[in-house]
Amino acid sequence: MNPAQRNRTLALVRAGFEDGPALTVASTDGEIPQGRELSFAWLTGTIMTGLTSVMVMGAALYVSFEGQDTFSTAYEALQIVTAETETATGLISKTSRVRPVTVAKSELEIVEASIRETVDGRDMIRKQPFVRVRATLATAATSLSEDIPAYDPQALIDSTQPIMAPDDTNTSIYGAEVEGEVSIRTAALPSTLVPPRSITDQNAEAYVRQTLENFFGEGGSEGPDVAGSGSTALAYAPEAGSIRDLGVVDSSGMTGVAENVSVIPKTTTAGQAGLGRTERIITIKEPASLSDTLLKNGFTEKMIEAVTGTLVNVYPLKQLDRGTRLRILFGGSRTSDVLIPYRLSIYVHDDATNTDKHAATAALTDRGTYVIGLAPSEITFADEDTEEVNVSNLPSIYRAIWETARKHDIDDEITRRIVAMFAYDVDLTKKISAGDSIEVLQTENDADGKQDLLYVGLKLGATTRQLYRFRTEDGTVDFYDPDGETGKRFLTRRPLQGGGRMASRFGYRVHPIFKSRRLHTGVDLAAPRGTPIYASGDGVVERAQWVSGYGRYVELKHVNGFETGYGHMNAIADGMKPGVKVRQGQVIGYVGSTGNSTGNHLHFEIKVNGRFVDPLSVKLPRDHSLPSQQGGAFKQTIAQINDLMQRDASPVQVASVAP
Repeated sequence: MNPAQRNRTLALVRAGFEDGPALTVASTDGEIPQGRELSFAWLTGTIMTGLTSVMVMGAALYVSFEGQDTFSTAYEALQIVTAETETATGLISKTSRVRPVTVAKSELEIVEASIRETVDGRDMIRKQPFVRVRATLATAATSLSEDIPAYDPQALIDSTQPIMAPDDTNTSIYGAEVEGEVSIRTAALPSTLVPPRSITDQNAEAYVRQTLENFFGEGGSEGPDVAGSGSTALAYAPEAGSIRDLGVVDSSGMTGVAENVSVIPKTTTAGQAGLGRTERIITIKEPASLSDTLLKNGFTEKMIEAVTGTLVNVYPLKQLDRGTRLRILFGGSRTSDVLIPYRLSIYVHDDATNTDKHAATAALTDRGTYVIGLAPSEITFADEDTEEVNVSNLPSIYRAIWETARKHDIDDEITRRIVAMFAYDVDLTKKISAGDSIEVLQTENDADGKQDLLYVGLKLGATTRQLYRFRTEDGTVDFYDPDGETGKRFLTRRPLQGGGRMASRFGYRVHPIFKSRRLHTGVDLAAPRGTPIYASGDGVVERAQWVSGYGRYVELKHVNGFETGYGHMNAIADGMKPGVKVRQGQVIGYVGSTGNSTGNHLHFEIKVNGRFVDPLSVKLPRDHSLPSQQGGAFKQTIAQINDLMQRDASPVQVASVAP
């Protein structure tokens, strides 16, 4: 050993190191290792104990800081944000994901137009105000929609019946330039004036529809209705050499074996994530009452009383001035499925410096009371109202329409009709997407406080659906799309109470029993045993009996080659037998699990000319179309309503609220 190595060895010895044999794994089993011995079992146990302790402590901390519904103190409620800065578009932090934020458009305005009406046999023109609502659909459900009617297709059908209006309710809108009242005198047109002949869209549609019916009536085949029967194509996609070759319909055909066995789990778990926190930022456009504004933004009357009582010494004002901003933090409730306000912060705008100064904050405690709190971390306010989008908070289309309507003081009867009119085209149980919106035009309150709905437009994704109020010559008032057809379809797509829960969709799938790829000929809508099942449309009972894998089964025949089937019933309603006529919405049976089924549900299917189609997406005929001779008057009505929707608001404007 050279001197350098010797000196290094001496230095290590002085430092406490020793020159010994290598470690060995020859430890005595069941004892703590001694000396140079090492036990893998002991080492593994020690490591696992440490990891388990870390996981348990981490879970406890997570529950303590993230899983709670309210805050123990106001100060803690204000410390949820640990980042140094925030923006109106989300939290800025390296360890937190930025939440998407949607612009919350909300306009409730008064527009004026000159209208013509008949008074004592004389046509008069006068100014009349209309109420216009243009808003994004609510992205979270609050106490406003906590007591809305449960989704029920039967009730929706009853809400779409035409309205019989008296003759003097029909109005015609003129330009806004007319002032005062003017008497109108009419005169006959010259006999030499002959309107030019034209082909209307309705006539063209009737011609095409008759052509399709004639074609399918010649070659339609009886479709399969039991397991193992064959089917070579779907409706609207016949075999080669057919109308498909003309390019009239989609040419995507599907082949395979139709299978009538429907399987769903006996027990299911909701799997629904809890409601998350979200923050809404509102700018007051016009002076408004603090109580009314809070009431339209998720506060109950008891909450408002508690908040105003808490803020009375620091913010005694009961009116909100123009430019005032509100920051409302929402979170889940322990007792309901709605969001409740955790924190309210009020900011007063200074026009001279164009700044917003914090005025007061009230925060919710675990005891359900509101106390004074410190100002939350500063943010930069955007010009528009905004709201964080939390996917777990997104409500169904049905509930979002109700929530938005109540925020804008739309009468519940009108809201019930709105959702009913769209129920035939839209799956109202689906969640909305951020940015979906609604437009509503109504008359102002009459002497009895009632309003008439004139127009509603619903934008979902890239699709906009519009319905216009129109009175026909016989005095019947209904709502029609721009093509002159009612929003109602002659078949409903989810014909059971509550609409059911989608358990299995139409289309090819790997069969859960036979493990082969087969066509599921309908949709499975899960619901409790005994849930009423309705007739999807007016029709005649073809079968009401036990049918192979369907169990207790009812088949209805409708017009234009449509048939509907309802399988796995627990019981068939009394009086259901071949030849009996049924009306849309009539109870024909009750949900069960008979036949080849593993859980309570309705197997619902639609056939067109004997071929199975997807009940949720097949294009269904409208219930009613306007006669061609009324097309001109209807187009004039559309133009007048569109003008009102685009016209600038009158000087009198209702204070806007967050959507």
